[in-house]
Amino acid sequence: MGPIVLYSNGNQECERARTLLETLNIQIQEYRLGNHFTERSFVSEFGKEAEYPQVSIGYKHIGGLKDTLHFFKDRGLIK
Repeated sequence: MGPIVLYSNGNQECERARTLLETLNIQIQEYRLGNHFTERSFVSEFGKEAEYPQVSIGYKHIGGLKDTLHFFKDRGLIK
């Protein structure tokens, strides 16, 4: 599957995404706003409309929490 990166600002949705990934026993690399990237670099990478969190698996950008849930559901890893 490749390394999983979670771009987070620490909000409730980010915590839910992290909890989901941990529940699946998936090792993640969490990048936090202000520590690892700026808001400007986030917008540059994901666009003005992007919300937190954003998830990437390997070199593939999955998207936000809903997109991540659909990704794992489509692969039968969650119901």
